[in-house]
Amino acid sequence: MNYYSARNQYSNPGFPGQGLRLRDYGLEPFVININQAARQNNTFRTALWTGKHLQLTLMSINVGEDIGLEIHRNLDQFLRVETGQGIVTMGDSKERLDFQVPVGIGYAIIIPAGKWHNIYNTGCIPLKLYSIYAPPQHPTGTVHATKAMAQAAEGEHGF
Repeated sequence: MNYYSARNQYSNPGFPGQGLRLRDYGLEPFVININQAARQNNTFRTALWTGKHLQLTLMSINVGEDIGLEIHRNLDQFLRVETGQGIVTMGDSKERLDFQVPVGIGYAIIIPAGKWHNIYNTGCIPLKLYSIYAPPQHPTGTVHATKAMAQAAEGEHGF
């Protein structure tokens, strides 16, 4: 049987505190404990798997910060909160974000293409989540250590 497993690729069971190696494993079959990976991640954004039709990224939003108001005109986005709490806002324009819902551990968020959106960390610990973009949104191997780095690399959002 030929398969890839993130655990088999880079986690050493003899050293449980070692953690996972977080990098882009795209275009190969991939299995990972996504909860563990999301909790371990301390970067604003790290691409974990980039394929032809979707992309998996990890995000860590610091206390009091947000992802940044943005829109993806040609892709749908799925997010799942692994730690922390926040508020999701969405709307048809920047000025009218009339959808607002509090979220916490285990919440899934679906953002349809063409919706302005933002997520704010309203808790007292980093908001850690993973995001699936279909199709991919960021270049293969993307790592943005901070929100400022992400904004510099991508402009002021609003793709």
